[in-house]
This record gives sequence, structure tokens and C-alpha cells, in this order.
Amino acid sequence: MSRIQSHVDTGSASYRQNHAAMTERVEALRQRIHTARHERPERDIERLHRQKKLTVRERLDLLLDPGTPFLEIGTLAANRAYGGEVHGAGQVSGIGIIQGREVIIHADDPSIKGGAWYPLSVKKIVRTLDIAIENRLPVLHLCDSAGGFLPLQSDLFPDRHAAGRIFRNQCTLSKMGVPQIAVVLGHCTAGGAYIPALCDYSVIVRGNGGVFLGGPPLVKAATGEVVTAEALGGAEMHTTVSGTCDYAADDEPHAFAIARDILAQTTPIRKQAIDRVEAEPPHYDPQELYGIIPTDWKTGFDMREVIARIVDGSNFHEYQPGYGTTMVCGYARIWGCKVGILANNGVLFNDSSLKAAHFMRLCDRDRTPLVFLQNITGYMVGREYEERGITKDGAKMIMTQVGCTVPKFTVIVGGSFGAGNYGMCGRAFDGRFLWMWPQSQIAVMGAEQAANTLAEVKVRQLERKGHTLSAEEVAAIRDPVLKSFEEESDAYHSTSELWDDGILDPVDTRNALGMAIVASLNAPFDDDIGYGVLRL
Repeated sequence: MSRIQSHVDTGSASYRQNHAAMTERVEALRQRIHTARHERPERDIERLHRQKKLTVRERLDLLLDPGTPFLEIGTLAANRAYGGEVHGAGQVSGIGIIQGREVIIHADDPSIKGGAWYPLSVKKIVRTLDIAIENRLPVLHLCDSAGGFLPLQSDLFPDRHAAGRIFRNQCTLSKMGVPQIAVVLGHCTAGGAYIPALCDYSVIVRGNGGVFLGGPPLVKAATGEVVTAEALGGAEMHTTVSGTCDYAADDEPHAFAIARDILAQTTPIRKQAIDRVEAEPPHYDPQELYGIIPTDWKTGFDMREVIARIVDGSNFHEYQPGYGTTMVCGYARIWGCKVGILANNGVLFNDSSLKAAHFMRLCDRDRTPLVFLQNITGYMVGREYEERGITKDGAKMIMTQVGCTVPKFTVIVGGSFGAGNYGMCGRAFDGRFLWMWPQSQIAVMGAEQAANTLAEVKVRQLERKGHTLSAEEVAAIRDPVLKSFEEESDAYHSTSELWDDGILDPVDTRNALGMAIVASLNAPFDDDIGYGVLRL
């Protein structure tokens, strides 16, 4: 591999303008993340202290190996839902290191509505367990939940990927032989009781932990029986009578020590072997990414400059550099792991689509994970390109991408629109992880394009009825659409809805990818390489 030759002028006015704008965006991102992680009403913290409970972040500090990274998932989930009060959807999820092994953690946050599950809470837990299944990562459940948020029960209970999917995923993990450990730190009520019951091991804290299908109020209402929470489902009963839990802990630190020791007794999985060497940092400063990304997502930039600040040594072996130039393909290393990178340098034409498809097949055959760097408006439209077969060439790219058996990782560094999102491994295409940058946009099309399209359709409808609209009337149709698309296509809306795994500071992209790639090696690659029918 040879080093990418950067042409970035860090002294130019445009670079300084971009750098200042991205710095401002990242500062806003950091403030939102700080709020989601740490800012709680004092009454809620006092309530935890009265109950002799730790905050969810304090729990993680005790559970994880000291000084090791934690790749959090969906930090800003639900930031635009439920009045902005259910930070992180009331859950903390992520990949961390315990006893030297990558694990995934699902933790209820009892400082938010008593750890109650909202619809997006359920979606986040399901996503967490999907990651565990895809990557065969041991799971630690930190259980402390008031149960489902009943006023929204119709949105969290009955559907295929609603609350039942949590328990389906737990059963799937057990069938796969992936260890699951529950630490019961508070009440696990109703469906939540099945989380520890479906785990291989469960630890319960005396006094605070409780596991029951119906809590004392429900038992009284249903049967007339009056019983305390401790007698109904506390630590002594479940570890000496029912056998639902395995270990009773005196307090939370004791519980985490037991959980760590349990994990140490499980047999580590042998990792998938790939081409991997000693890692080295990028030659170019990743901080320069701030000045490379334009303030307006519609302004183009060379994706090689981004690659140069993410990959080891800024080294890159580009594939077919002179063909299909709106698609940059090539080999590089991240954290020493060889990867195949596909990055957009403009709209996808026939040649760039075919180039991407061929490159993906090469990577899949050679067992090389794929990294997609999205900045895509879509596939080229127009009569000339349809005659050339852009639709079927785009379909080849999508078919090949879906057929790949190696892990796939996606970062949306700019725009992600239309079918371009599909070809470049959008959320629907089972990539192991997908992240966005703070200025990123995602939608079926750009806001202005959508507003103009819908306004044009409406104008034509009225013209057929003999009506002519003034400029003001056209604007009255166009402007609300423009505003709606702008609000619903930005990164914060995406991450609120869990369409991604989080918004990254661009500087953190390399480490997020590196940790995800290494974690993905816990799952063996599918040896059955095959593809669907390609329309030739």
C-alpha cells in the first residue's frame, strides 16, 4: 500500500470556515451527550441514594475492566421523543471489555422514570441483542426497570420487533451458546422478569432486587393476596426456594464482582482469523477532518482525504483508480485489520456501480471486512442512463452487497439519499454497525428536491382543473414540506429514532470502527459465499 497524498490546504479560508463550523457542531454534540449521560433531576439521584443504588454510569465503572474503552450505542436515542425527558431511551447499551473479553451490556437507567420501558427503549434493547447475535458477544443485563410504560403499551408490546423480540433474541443467543448474565439490581416485573429467567446465570442484590411476573399491587388486585416484594420475588426466595436466580449479593459492588467472576468461568470463543498486523496511527492528523467536511452537505469533497485520516499510516491501495471515479474503492487497515473501503465521490453511474459490485466480491472471497463511507445523493437519473441500464447496474451493486458474508460497517459522513443508501449498506442491509457524523443528512431525497417535487405535482393537479397558483400559493405548499424534510433528515432525528448506532465526533470514527471490527471477529464468517441472480 502507498500513502495517500493529501492536497488539503489547512491555511485556506474554506478550511478554516469548515473547521470552525464542525467544531461548533461537535461542541453541541458533546453537550447533548453529556446531558443524556449525566444530567438528572436531583430528586431522582437522591431517590437512588436512599435506595442504596448506584447510577447506571457508576455501575458500568465497577463492571468494566479499568481503563478500557466502552463503545456506546444509541447515546442520544429518543432525544426528540417523549418531550426529550427519556435520555438514551432510558437504556445504556454498548460494547465493553470485561475480564479481557469483548461483551455487550444492556443496562436499565433507573434515574429515568424508574427504568420504565418506552417503545424506543424496547427498540434499543432489541438492537443491542441483535448486535450480540450478529457478533456472538456475551451479554450482561443490568436489570432495574419499572416495566413497560403502560400508556404506550400498544407501541411496545404486540408487534414483531416489540418487547417479545427481546426474549426471542435471548433464546436465540442461548441456542447459539452465547453466555448471558443478568444482574438484578432492582425490580424485574411482568415481561421483564423473563430477562433473568432466560439468562444462563443470574445474580440478585438482597433488599433491592426483585423478580416477579406480577408485583404486590397486581397480585392483590388479581388474587386478593397481600405480600411484600421481598417475599414475593426477593433474593432469599429466588436463590433458596424457586431457583430462579443463582447468586445473592450483599450490595451492587458485590454483585458486579460475582458477575465478572462468572464471565471468567465461561469459555472464550476463538476469534475469526483475518489479515491483521500491528496497528499504526494515521499519518495525517484526524483533527483535520473538521476542515475537510464542507459546511453545506451539497458541496463535494474528496473522500480520499477522509480515508487518509482514518486508516493506519494513511496507507491505501486503490482499486481501479481510473474507472468509475465517483466510487473510491480500495484496501487499507484499521487497528491493523485489513478492510475493503467503498467511499462515494459523487453520484453513482453505471461504471461506478459495477466497480463497487466487483470490488465487494473480491473482498468477500478474500474474507476482508467492508467499510462503507457514505456521501451519496443516489444513482444517476435520466433517459441516457436508463438506456445504459443504470437501474439494473444499481441492482447488481445492491444484490452483491446483500450477498456478502463478511462483516460490513457504515459511516454516513455526508448525505445518504434514496437508493444510494441501499447500495452503500444502509440500515436495512444488516451491516454490523452504522454511525453518522453531526452534519449528516438521511432521507429518501433532499429537502429542496422533495419540496419542489411535491409542489410541482400539486401545481399540475390544479392546472388540470383550470386553476393557476400564484408564487405565494406555491410557496405555501412548498415551505412546510421543506421544513419537515429538513427536520426529519438530520442526524439528531435519525439517532433519536435509532436509525443509526450513534452520532460520532469525526475524530472518533477510527476508534469506533476499530473496536467494532475487532468485536465482529467473535463470530465466524459464513463460508457459504453466494449471490442472487444478477440481471446481465
